[in-house]
Amino acid sequence: AGMRTSAQKVDGGWKINGAKVFITNGILADMVIVCAKTDPGAGARGVSLFLVDTTLPGFARGKSIRKIGQHASDTAELFFDDLVVPDDALLGEAGKGFGYLMQELPRERLGVAAQALGAIEGALKLTLDYVQDRRAFGQRIADFQNTRFTLAQVRADLDMGRGYYNQCLQRYLAGEMTAVDAAVIKLQLTEMQCSCIDRCMQLFGGYGYTLEYPISRFYVDSRVQTVYAGTSEIMKEVIARDMLGRTQ
Repeated sequence: AGMRTSAQKVDGGWKINGAKVFITNGILADMVIVCAKTDPGAGARGVSLFLVDTTLPGFARGKSIRKIGQHASDTAELFFDDLVVPDDALLGEAGKGFGYLMQELPRERLGVAAQALGAIEGALKLTLDYVQDRRAFGQRIADFQNTRFTLAQVRADLDMGRGYYNQCLQRYLAGEMTAVDAAVIKLQLTEMQCSCIDRCMQLFGGYGYTLEYPISRFYVDSRVQTVYAGTSEIMKEVIARDMLGRTQ
């Protein structure tokens, strides 16, 4: 609601000025959906959405942002300098953009939770294969009690997480999933993802810290999951507001 990118009404269209950062697929995109303030004094009620053709004059991309993980997905900074779009580029109704975004938050956070489950499952499979093959002190790593207990806990976390995910999925399909439901599952499963993959990586020893072993990719790719689509701290605030109301 505090965005500074603006869209000013002009003859036959809208003039957009501003910049956006951390835009997934921003380097590759031929069309982007831009959130802009059409009524600066209206707060969240002054946000509108526009379909912007990236070949239009006034559009520019910065360099692809280098990240520690998720290298298969480009991330960009985008710039709009007196970029004019026609009237029919307005997506939906003026001033309702923030509401449109809020409608999609449950689905977005459910999707992030699904990624978390898949990542935990993938990391667990890699680790199970590794500990049964690698030997130390004359026995398989899989035979050490610490290994067995660690992987048992990861399996238990995964099964519990999948159970709650399936419950939320059914609520979503029925149109009954709330913003609080979405916050809970996003918070729990992304934090679980980081924790479980960290424990799996530990069992690889020094090899886990090398790019040669895929577990390292699981590790660096997991970290941003607790940040995008709403940080863990924001998820906690959403949940707390449901119980205690907003702070004074």
